[in-house]
Amino acid sequence: MSHPGIHAQNHPDRAAVIMAASGETLTYGELDRQSNQLAQLFRAQGLVRGDHVALFMENQIRYMEVVWAALRSGIYLTAINSYLTAPEVAYIVDDCDARLLISSAAKAGVCAELDAGEMPKVERWLMADGLDGVGLETDASISWEAYEEVTASFPTTSVADPSPGRTMLYSSGTTGRPKGVKAPMPDHDLDMMDPRTEASMIPRFGYREDMVYLSPAPMYHAAPLAFSTPVHRVGGTVVIMEKFDATASLRAIEQYSVTHSQWVPTMFVRMLKLPEEVRAGFDLSSLEVAIHAAAPCPVPVKRTMIDWWGPVLLEYYAGTEGNGATFITSEQWLEHPGSVGAAPTGQIHICDEEGNELPPGEEGGVYFSGGGTFEYHKDPEKTAASALSGGRTTLGDIGYLDEDGYLYLTDRKAHMIISGGVNIYPREAEDVLIGHDGVADVAVFGVPDPDMGEQVKAVVQPAPGVEAGPELEQELLAFVRKHLTHFKCPKTIDFEAELPRLPTGKLYKRILRDRYWGKADSRIV
Repeated sequence: MSHPGIHAQNHPDRAAVIMAASGETLTYGELDRQSNQLAQLFRAQGLVRGDHVALFMENQIRYMEVVWAALRSGIYLTAINSYLTAPEVAYIVDDCDARLLISSAAKAGVCAELDAGEMPKVERWLMADGLDGVGLETDASISWEAYEEVTASFPTTSVADPSPGRTMLYSSGTTGRPKGVKAPMPDHDLDMMDPRTEASMIPRFGYREDMVYLSPAPMYHAAPLAFSTPVHRVGGTVVIMEKFDATASLRAIEQYSVTHSQWVPTMFVRMLKLPEEVRAGFDLSSLEVAIHAAAPCPVPVKRTMIDWWGPVLLEYYAGTEGNGATFITSEQWLEHPGSVGAAPTGQIHICDEEGNELPPGEEGGVYFSGGGTFEYHKDPEKTAASALSGGRTTLGDIGYLDEDGYLYLTDRKAHMIISGGVNIYPREAEDVLIGHDGVADVAVFGVPDPDMGEQVKAVVQPAPGVEAGPELEQELLAFVRKHLTHFKCPKTIDFEAELPRLPTGKLYKRILRDRYWGKADSRIV
């Protein structure tokens, strides 16, 4: 276990990163040299251990060299959602105290709208893939520099004072302004892996030197970064998809003999809705591990995936906060269908509103103890609100434990609907509706009701070729009523051409909900 520099010495021509669609490759030798050059630039700019750099970039070949430049020089790296607008980017860049911003020509349209005055701590602006013809000259407040030209002048050797850095990522803002999740800087040597990662993650997911890991999600997300960097520590290859596509994902598994992969349930749903002849047309026999998380997977979806891919699905539940985690194999899940697993280390607590521990079978807030510590950057109130006595902290989810200590997630507390004094968790209706052949995506939430306070509303994205309208609405309402008690069912269904869901699988339900509550500002911030 080490870092890319060691593998560059032993296997300089081995592929560290491959872009799935184009086949563009970054070798370990190149990753080592180019990440060293950027780390040297950090030092020349005066950045020291604990300083911050921001990265606003699409999935591309240079992404991981920026990540490793930070991780080998003691820098906090904030990877920014590449789909955000200029005001949203500026808010995060300023809030994280970034002294450098690194972007790319593909994001030049957004970058051209940035105002340096909104990010006064940024000292330097670097753009990969060239500056010609991208329109950045329209904003004189920012002097963008060509990333490749600037970094090329720096040594390819390690900085004099290497030390492990860390990512500081931002919550996705489904219920308000995103907040940075800040953990303490690692205190181990650069050549060592984080002890928890080495002791649990590496053996649990079967990481090894000859692994090929497929990352179909945006790299700015916590999971792709958390699982890709250990691949480089063991000397494996990361195959990055430029963007998720159901058919292209299956093609990539076959083309690159992928052994490990990571998904979110939305991706499973989209692959399962492919025609049978398409799904059967790819050789997936190389796949040994299919990791999934980010949202609970509907039971019928996961059962069908296990039938298709075999018992290779490994699920975990955790958050950017790193305060705890659960884990479950396919075999364990078949014995505890619907569970997200048990805690391999630390302890899970189910608590009521007063912080009292609840027995198995009773729903409450899901808390962890014995895991990592964190704080929400510049938000002590939110940090305090996530904690109870005894080191118990929460991500804001609701769930329960069974008698064997396996956790079942019901929903997020922020999504709860209160209708006539009854608590309703919309995930139950969502899980039913997504199983209908006419539904491509669905969101369920509460809308105003003069008598009940809130009523249950569903917004559906019809499957391709399915016509939205009153007939489909009545068909879907009848379908969900066969599976759920009446008060959990949507009263009405509206239709949208596409729901506001990012490629990470995160649904921005607040944007939909706000329309029904008369809120004009429904941006993703």
